[in-house]
Amino acid sequence: MKGEIDEANLAPETSLIEKENQDSSATTTTTLLLTTFVAVSGSFVFGSAIGYSSPVQSDLTKDLNLSVAEYSLFGSILTIGAMIGAAMSGRIADLIGRRATMGFSEMFCILGWLTIYLSKVAVWLDVGRFLVGYGMGVLSFVVPVYIAEITPKDLRGGFTTVHQLMICLGVSVAYLLGSFIGWRILALIGLVPCVIQMMGLFIIPESPRWLAKVGRWEEFEIALQRLRGESADISYESNEIKDYTQRLTNLSEGSILDLFQPKYAKSLFVGVGLMVLQQFGGVNGIAFYSSSIFESAGFSSKIGMIAMVVVQIPMTTLGVVLMDKSGRRPLLLISATGTCIGCFLVGLSFSLQFVKLLSGDASYLALAGVLVYTGSFSLGMGGIPWVIMSEI
Repeated sequence: MKGEIDEANLAPETSLIEKENQDSSATTTTTLLLTTFVAVSGSFVFGSAIGYSSPVQSDLTKDLNLSVAEYSLFGSILTIGAMIGAAMSGRIADLIGRRATMGFSEMFCILGWLTIYLSKVAVWLDVGRFLVGYGMGVLSFVVPVYIAEITPKDLRGGFTTVHQLMICLGVSVAYLLGSFIGWRILALIGLVPCVIQMMGLFIIPESPRWLAKVGRWEEFEIALQRLRGESADISYESNEIKDYTQRLTNLSEGSILDLFQPKYAKSLFVGVGLMVLQQFGGVNGIAFYSSSIFESAGFSSKIGMIAMVVVQIPMTTLGVVLMDKSGRRPLLLISATGTCIGCFLVGLSFSLQFVKLLSGDASYLALAGVLVYTGSFSLGMGGIPWVIMSEI
């Protein structure tokens, strides 16, 4: 009798768990794949902007007679624009929506690439590069947020890693094409993913979570149903999002000063520290000036850039695969060690050339150092700090 009662009491609970699992493990629909593709086109724009300056350095400086200082400003002003764009992106995305924010950022990117293409003096190059950087900064926030908000829980991790893969692919394509075509043509090619995303934004749904946040419940249901499929049961996920939105509304908005409470000290130190080490670990020097490094070392810049592409894409893919299997910390330690060794080899190469030792073989040492750095950074330091910062 007791067993029958227990069985009867457990039946509704078991049914509820099965219902939850059925609703949460949504299948990958065509709409979800198309929507993700349109979103990560912005990630490709991000990568192509980073990879643009290095392969065109020689051609650009000769064509417009730029000094080292003028070219350095052109390369670095991208990050200034990105910093401003990233600082504003959260507020813009909450105000006008994720989809509109991506379109807003692409307008700056398109205008920037066109300005670079038409430039005949250094100042307009800098203006165009700054505009691309601003759009890139906005995209760096809104794309991963949008992908995370449109995907089911059990698919979210895999889909969000596509963002990092597409950045890597954008950098690699810019390196590869820039080794064979002129800087103006490469700027025009940079427009292609921008236009693809702008056109795609007209056919993809808005983020259901943002629609729920602003109280557009009918549109929320329609968008969620489109993403999950016409025959999918979205009732459980819909109620979950509504409950979460309601709880979020009831919470008081925190101040930036709340981050500096003692209980958050360790998390803040780890999160910010990893991002600082990522950016100050030499990645921008390698990414923006790898062509110049190869030429200064006496090695072919074209062969060096192609070699970087060959290393970068597989190592980024490997990092994505290993991230959940090996854990964040071991992969980050291996990656950081590799970047340290890479920088050491590049520095050793130029030191040996300076003292007239291994003058012929030192160029291969520089190549090895750049490749070790690129592969190691792609393996972990490129993506893991972003993941850890969101997790803590």
